[in-house]
Amino acid sequence: MKADYYVETFTMTAHPEGGYFAETYRSGEVIAQAALPHRFRGPRSFGTAIYFLLESHQFSALHRIQSDEIWHFYTGLPLEISVTSPAGDLTIIRLGNRPDRGEVYQAVVQAGCWFGSKPVSDVEPTDSTFSLVGCTVAPGFDFADFDLADRATLLAEFPQHQALISRLTT
Repeated sequence: MKADYYVETFTMTAHPEGGYFAETYRSGEVIAQAALPHRFRGPRSFGTAIYFLLESHQFSALHRIQSDEIWHFYTGLPLEISVTSPAGDLTIIRLGNRPDRGEVYQAVVQAGCWFGSKPVSDVEPTDSTFSLVGCTVAPGFDFADFDLADRATLLAEFPQHQALISRLTT
C-alpha cells in the first residue's frame, strides 16, 4: 500500500506539525478543569486517539503538549521519535516492528517534553515510503495544549541539541 491509500481511506488531513492525521476517538466524557493539574486551561476529554502518517520526506516538527502521549506502530517505515525533557535530556525512541533492531511497538512521551519525529531511512530497502502510527492522549488532546517549537527559542534553551532542533523545526 502507498501513503495515499491510507490518507484517503482514513480521510486524513494535514497536521500543523507535519504529515497527516485523522482523529479516531474522542471520549464523550470530560474531566472538569478543577480536577486537572493547573497546566490545563479548561476541561478535557478523558482521552483521544488519532492515526498519524508521515511520508519519508516529511517530519513532525518539534512540539509539546500538556498530556502524556502513547505512540503505536502500525505499518511502513520505522519512526524515530526524538524527545527532549524539560531538563534537556534527549531520548530517541525507534517505533517499529523489529524488536531485534531496538524498535518498539509502542512508547510514551511524557507531558511537557519537546518531541518530533521522522521516518527512518537507514533500514533495508522496502516498498514503504511512509510511517503509519497512532497516538493516544490522556487527558485528551486539545489544540489549546499544543506548542509548536520556535527554532531560535529552543536553540537558546537547548544549544546542545542544535542538529536535532535544526532538523525538526522550520
